[in-house]
Amino acid sequence: MATTVRRAVLTLPAAPLGPENPLPALRTLDEAHTVDERARQGLPSDMARQIGYAPLRTPLPVRILDGYERVRRETDVDAIVIENDRLRALVLPGLGGRIHSLHHKPTGRELVYRNPVFQPASFALNGAWFSGGIEWNIGATGHTTLSCAPVHAALVPAPDGGEMLRLWEWERLRDLPFQVDLWLPDGSDFLYTGVRIRNPHERTAPVYWWSNIAVEEGERTRVLAPAEAAWHFGYEHELRKVPVPVPDPGGAGADHTYPLRAEFPADYFYEVPEEDRKWIASLDEWGTGLVQTSTDTLRGRKLFLWGAGRGGRNWQRWLTEPGTPGYAEIQAGLARTQLEHIPLEAGGELSWLEAYGPLTADAEAVHAADWARARAEVTDRLEEALPRAEVDAAYAAWLPYADTEPAERLAAGSGWGALEVLRTGYKLPGTPFDESTLGEEQAPWVELLTSGMLPVPETAVPPGPTLVAPHWRDMLETALDEPLTEYHLGVAQWHAGDLAQAVRSWERGLRRATSRWPLLRCLAVADQQGGHPHRAADHYAAAFDSLCQDVAGDGEAEGNGAVGSNPAWTAVTAALGRETLDALLAVDRTAEARGVWERLPSDVRRRGAFRFAEARLLAAEGKKEAARALFDAGFEVPDLREGAETLGEVWAGLTDEPLPDAYEFRMRSTD
Repeated sequence: MATTVRRAVLTLPAAPLGPENPLPALRTLDEAHTVDERARQGLPSDMARQIGYAPLRTPLPVRILDGYERVRRETDVDAIVIENDRLRALVLPGLGGRIHSLHHKPTGRELVYRNPVFQPASFALNGAWFSGGIEWNIGATGHTTLSCAPVHAALVPAPDGGEMLRLWEWERLRDLPFQVDLWLPDGSDFLYTGVRIRNPHERTAPVYWWSNIAVEEGERTRVLAPAEAAWHFGYEHELRKVPVPVPDPGGAGADHTYPLRAEFPADYFYEVPEEDRKWIASLDEWGTGLVQTSTDTLRGRKLFLWGAGRGGRNWQRWLTEPGTPGYAEIQAGLARTQLEHIPLEAGGELSWLEAYGPLTADAEAVHAADWARARAEVTDRLEEALPRAEVDAAYAAWLPYADTEPAERLAAGSGWGALEVLRTGYKLPGTPFDESTLGEEQAPWVELLTSGMLPVPETAVPPGPTLVAPHWRDMLETALDEPLTEYHLGVAQWHAGDLAQAVRSWERGLRRATSRWPLLRCLAVADQQGGHPHRAADHYAAAFDSLCQDVAGDGEAEGNGAVGSNPAWTAVTAALGRETLDALLAVDRTAEARGVWERLPSDVRRRGAFRFAEARLLAAEGKKEAARALFDAGFEVPDLREGAETLGEVWAGLTDEPLPDAYEFRMRSTD
């Protein structure tokens, strides 16, 4: 059959994403993938320099996604199918352009781990993320903020004369447009992927990219790469060089190229020699599986494994559903490790080509104790299946098509790229950001751009998202100093690292604000960052009081008086209430924390995250038996963060008994 690209619908059990968190993300979520300053000593100089280059201070201007739960229902998800007579790829344009499935027709094998459910969890830089398939991670260390966001999609001509699917979007953490072109040459066993990142600005920009492939794990599944050493990262915030195959850090001698032989989750970043072909493969007991290869620009290769311990197994069940196979991740990136960012000069671009397909190798050689033999076997079989020269030739053939304007549009992304093009007049051949995609969130910023002023809402409503790039900050500084403008200006200044000026802007806005809670909450975060927890608690308490007044006023205006009846107010009440509880408990103001708890809407208090907050509150009040009863009754914290140990910490304060399996999500040894 000729290669085709068509729309489709995927139906699967899915947990709704819920609303965005309306509070500006003035600090990063607890990011597990960081290296302590002291641990950088002794690393190669280029690695240490890139680890320290442009670390992410906040996820701004992106908002946090933490409004999801764990109740799933059958849901239709828009999809795009790319298919030839050998392969069928299923792409989800509304979820970051994720490849959900890569099916090899001649063998009937699924080459990637196909998650049977959509269950968000707090792994992305802005919260919601889901597992499975092939994802495109751009922005900064961690899973992209586009994990659960729509991207633009359209048909374009492929280099072989067929059809190609183009995905593109404006990545907002680094303000960079990018594209992913997917095509299947006629009769090919390999899906080709052309990727380009452009820097249209007059300044150097930090860049991060890792293609993340979920592959099914098994007792005899082995991950192979052309390396004799790797950098091990095991959630102790250290990188250390280890041999490959990797011996067990605890001394048991297990070979960690088999993901299930490890106990704890870990990253292994392979040291692929510069001159060697870049590839990584996951092959089962029969020597069959998936291989990924690329042109040399994509130099890094990585294995992430969950391990066989309680925490890793629980996370696997958390991200999918009991009874389904587990998975490991094999990845490919621009740097040697995921902890690094690389500079992209003003006006420059980075591009490369990747190929994904099936591989069959001699099982005895693949599983040989002699690592050199195993590695050579995969290298040779890959060269037979897809020669290195053929990948380089495909990249050269694709490049002239990267600028081709899209034809039929298949899906729409956000309007943020259109706003940037409207502001600058950037010419970005191949990735049009049309004004037709501008929407409600962009409207206030279009007004600022055209009139020099932000529109002031007629009634008290939660402020919309803040743009923080230098040009928008400059416009806010010259706009009329209304309280809402001072609020947004302070957020932009905070993002730029000018913390003192941000506080001054928020304090100026507070003098004339009728809706005070957005500014008070920002000042509370500034107090926390500045090491003033008691003052932060004061500001949080005042912010929550102010919010409750606004919510009540809005309810009266609508004629119902119901606190939290408006979804926007419910979202902000839950978000601010949770932060206020944490701040008050941190300084032992339990009576005030109880008062906040009692003012939360009943449906909010029933959520799993707030059941855990209630257990913490009861423990602080000295009611350990009541707190323990909540654990015994059972609850789930939907947005439990990767690497979080809070469940175990609270439990340890209640009892000397071992932490129950249901709450064991720790990703390192507790010794």
